[in-house]
Amino acid sequence: MSTEFPSKNSVNRRWHVIDADGLVLGKVATRAAMCLMGKNKPIYTPFLDTGDHVIVINAEKVRLSGRKEEKKVYRHFTGYPGGLVEKTFKRVRAERPVRIIEDAIFGMLPKTKMGKQMYRKLKVYAGDRHPHSAQKPAALEVK
Repeated sequence: MSTEFPSKNSVNRRWHVIDADGLVLGKVATRAAMCLMGKNKPIYTPFLDTGDHVIVINAEKVRLSGRKEEKKVYRHFTGYPGGLVEKTFKRVRAERPVRIIEDAIFGMLPKTKMGKQMYRKLKVYAGDRHPHSAQKPAALEVK
């Protein structure tokens, strides 16, 4: 008896929506990353992308636990000498709140071509509206 592997055509990709209003960033990110990778499905295979599409709304209303609100710093390097840019969590939330959730989820995905492919199935919106109502996304509960 041989093991059956899902093919690209046999994977049924569904759409999920997560409302991040008042939820902790880490819990939202782990739940979304698991769905993007497909680990919540019985057909999960580590070397195949069996994940679903995930929509996260109300990204600006996500919260952090502890004192991370004041201490968390986002860093990126521009590529130029002395080009390290550091921004606090409050500043990133004011300028581009979508980046907070995108960075958290991206850090939980595999660092391969397949991880980038999974990341493309993620849609994050700062407000409570999204243009994907035609896909009929199901609400995904985060505990």
